[in-house]
Amino acid sequence: MYKNASGEERAVSSGGVLLTVSVAQLMVSLDVSVVNVALPSIKSALGFDDAGLSWVVNAYTLTFGGLLLLGGRAADRFGRKPLLTIGLVLFGLTSLLGGLAQTPGELIAARAVQGVGAALIAPAALAVLTTSFPAGPQRGRALGVYSAVTAGGAAVGVVVGGLLTEYVNWRWVMLVNVPMALIGVWLASRHVAAAGAGDTARKLDVVGAVLATAGTSLLVFALVRTDTEPWGSAQTIGSLIAAAVLLVAFFGYEGTGSREPLLRLGLLANRSVSASNIYMMMVSVNIFTSFYFASLYLQQVLGMSALKAGLAFLPFCLGLVAGCLYAVRLIARFGARNLLIVGGIVGALGMMWFSRISAGGSFAVDVLGPMLVTSIGVGPLLVPLAGAATGGVAPNEAGMASGLLNSARQLGGSIGLAAMSTVAATATSHASASDSPAERLTSGYGMVFAVNSALLVVAVLVAVFVLPRRAAGPGPGPAPAGAPGRPQGRTAAPAGPRPDLLNEEGPRAETGGRG
Repeated sequence: MYKNASGEERAVSSGGVLLTVSVAQLMVSLDVSVVNVALPSIKSALGFDDAGLSWVVNAYTLTFGGLLLLGGRAADRFGRKPLLTIGLVLFGLTSLLGGLAQTPGELIAARAVQGVGAALIAPAALAVLTTSFPAGPQRGRALGVYSAVTAGGAAVGVVVGGLLTEYVNWRWVMLVNVPMALIGVWLASRHVAAAGAGDTARKLDVVGAVLATAGTSLLVFALVRTDTEPWGSAQTIGSLIAAAVLLVAFFGYEGTGSREPLLRLGLLANRSVSASNIYMMMVSVNIFTSFYFASLYLQQVLGMSALKAGLAFLPFCLGLVAGCLYAVRLIARFGARNLLIVGGIVGALGMMWFSRISAGGSFAVDVLGPMLVTSIGVGPLLVPLAGAATGGVAPNEAGMASGLLNSARQLGGSIGLAAMSTVAATATSHASASDSPAERLTSGYGMVFAVNSALLVVAVLVAVFVLPRRAAGPGPGPAPAGAPGRPQGRTAAPAGPRPDLLNEEGPRAETGGRG
C-alpha cells in the first residue's frame, strides 16, 4: 500500500508497475536509434555540416553513458519514484525543445540534456522493477517484458524514424517522446510506490560522481570523435589517457576514500554481477553495431531507401522480442547459465554468417537469414543477464546495480560503435584496388560482423569460466517496494531451499548471488 497525491491509500499493482517501467524504457531505448534515419533531413533543414551532424547522435550518447552510475546511485539516495518522474519530465521537455529547434546548436543542446533525463530514467526504472517483484517466476516474467522492450525499442526506433521522416516530418522523431513522457509520469504517479524507495540519511558521493562522470564522458567523447580525429592523433591519445587517469582515480576513491560510494567495489567481487556486466557489454556491441552497419549495407550497397531499410529490420526486431518473452520458459527448462552459453554460440554463428555478405548479394540471402539466426541466439540473453546483474543485491543498492548494468549496455554500444567504425574503415582501405566501391564497403562491413562473432565467443567463455553455476540469476533478491515484514537495506534470510526461476537447477540452498 502507498498514499497517492490526494492522501488516498492504493495497493501497488504489479501490472501497473510493469506498464510504467515498459513505457519509460521504451522511450529511452527508442531514442538510441530513432534519429538515425532522419539525419539527412535534419542536415538539410537546419544547415548542419558533416562533422556537426554526428553530434545529434553523440550528444545523447555522451551524457547518457557518462551519467548512468550517478543516476543509479541518486535513485538509491533520493528515491526511485522521484528520480523516475524527474527523468521523464526532463526527457519530455527536452524532446519538445529539440523538435522545435531552429539551429544546430539548439538541437544538439536538447539532445545532450535529453541524455541526462535518460540517465535518470534507465537505472530508476530497472530498480523499480526488481524491487517490486519477488524473486522467482513473477520477477522472471517481468524481466522478460523489460528485456523485450529494451531490445525491441532500439530496433523499432529505426522503423519509426523512417516512417515519421518519410510521411510526417523529421521533427516528430523528437516530438513523439512528449506524449510518451506524459503517459509515463501519469503511470508513475499511480503505480510506483514511494515507500522504502530512498535512503535520505545517506550522502551522495559527489567526488565519486565527478570522477566517474568526467572519466566515462571523456572516454565516450574520445571514441565518438574518432570519425574525425584518427586513433593515433594527439587529441585522441590525450583524451584516452586523461579518461584512464580519471577512471583509475574513481576506482581508487571508491575503494578507500568514500564512505557512501557511488559504486561499491565489493559489488564487482560478486562473480554473477561482474560476469553478467562483461557479457552485457559484448551483447551491446553486437546489437548497436549490427543496426548501424547492416543499415549502411542495405542502403549503400543494396540500394534500399531509408524507409525500406528500416522496415527490413522488422524480422530482427520480432526475433529479439520473441526471444526475450520466451526466455523465461527456456530458463525454467534449461537453466540461465546454459541459456547464456547456447544463446551466445547461436548468436556468434549468426554473426559469422553475416560476415559472408557480398556486394552482389540480396536481402533474403545475405541479411534475412543471418538476421533471424542472430536474433534467435541474442534475444533470450537479456533476461538472464538482467537477473544475474541485479539478483541478490540489497534494496538500498538496487539503483547502483541497475546503473552498472545500464552503463555496461550503453558504454558497450558506444565504445563498440566507435571501435567497429575503425575496423570497417581499416578493412575497406586494405581491400583490393581493383574492387568496386561497393565491394570495398562490403569487405569492411563483413569484417565488423566477423569481429562481433568473436566477441560473442568471448562472452560465452565468460559464462563458462566466470559466471557461477548456482548464481546465474537472482537469489532471494530485494524485497518488493513497500512490502511488509522485511527490513530495508539488507535481504532477509530465506525460509529454506526453494527453486528459483533464474537459477540453473531446482531446489537448493540459496547462495545470495555469490559462487
